[in-house]
Amino acid sequence: MPSDRRFGAVASALVAACHPGPTAAVTLLAVVLGIATGLSPLGVLLVAAAILAGQLAIGWSNDWLDARRDIEVGRTDKPVATGAISASTVRTAFIVSAMAVVALSLLLGPPAAVASIVLAVSGLSYNVLFKKTALSGLPYVVSFGLLPLVVTLAAPGAPIAAWWVVATGSLLGLGAHFANVLPDLADDAATGVRGLPHRMGRTASGLSAFGALLGASALVAFGATLTDPSLPPSVVGLVGFAVGVVLSAVGAWLVLTKPPGRLLFQLIIASALVDVLLLALSGSRVIA
Repeated sequence: MPSDRRFGAVASALVAACHPGPTAAVTLLAVVLGIATGLSPLGVLLVAAAILAGQLAIGWSNDWLDARRDIEVGRTDKPVATGAISASTVRTAFIVSAMAVVALSLLLGPPAAVASIVLAVSGLSYNVLFKKTALSGLPYVVSFGLLPLVVTLAAPGAPIAAWWVVATGSLLGLGAHFANVLPDLADDAATGVRGLPHRMGRTASGLSAFGALLGASALVAFGATLTDPSLPPSVVGLVGFAVGVVLSAVGAWLVLTKPPGRLLFQLIIASALVDVLLLALSGSRVIA
């Protein structure tokens, strides 16, 4: 029984260390996009597995590499910092998940495999290289923009996602970067992390996050029409844009009146889910 409890504690700590919220949300986005693209159930499962492995690798590498910094600032939301799990265990989980990314991606076919692996490498590059630079948002832009390409390239014939779908993903990624960093600005500054949001400041970063969110909502509503004027915006798309405007307005109000919190990131994820659900209703429009 003690060994069972120990296993459960380690498993629970590993889940907490993988950044479960973003990991689950991004994987869900892949599933919804897969359904929208018309992938078979097996295709949706394989895409979800590859994306999940990539998100696990990104999340675990982040906590492994940031272990010393998280301990210094006393992060109570980080299992390594609280002693719930060792950094070496998280490192091992990262290595296993990174290998799984390659194996699972190869099952999607060469074009989708390349996109999936580059997506994961881009996310890892944030943890290793870009986090402390003015280009900290670049991995988010690249990785979120590649997500719809992984899905469509996994379909028969490897079709390419429409440009506006890729741009929507990139804008959502940029917004997620700003919103995710905002609550940690003080802790990051104490340990020498100065990414783009730190250089811009709290207010400018928060407003930029929801500006990107609004841009993504606009592309979902009007992107297909910009490509082909004969395709008018759908009623559902216009409703989605209205929801995006409301979420952006609420987010901007929170930035201007409240201390930064995880609610900002949750609003970005909620908007992403709304936009992807709307993409799912777009059907073949997501294909170039």
